[in-house]
Amino acid sequence: MGKKIVLIVDDDTRNIFALKATLQAKSFECLSCTSAEQALKLLAGDEHVDAILMDMMMPEMDGYEAIPLIKSMPGRKSTPVISVTAQAMVGDREKCLQAGADDYISKPVDVDKLLHILRSI
Repeated sequence: MGKKIVLIVDDDTRNIFALKATLQAKSFECLSCTSAEQALKLLAGDEHVDAILMDMMMPEMDGYEAIPLIKSMPGRKSTPVISVTAQAMVGDREKCLQAGADDYISKPVDVDKLLHILRSI
């Protein structure tokens, strides 16, 4: 089996750069988008993706709106979406899961926890 492909969706290019560098060093292949709209277009184009890291707080369309749209796309219902958020308040994890996320991780990202989640998919 080849490298797992992870789509990183975050409006902050510094976060994308840091996550990409970390994941690529651990033999993941990474794609990235700076908006949920770009991610929806990429996924509609039948791009193979093993998992999605979705920033929950983005302008225009946030992760709470994007995740249900992704999960409703043909062939995407089972694609794991991990919500990534700087919001680490009580109830945020549940809110992300209710939106359709398969797991949740807060920023700053605990790399070991993220790798554990990605390796389990």
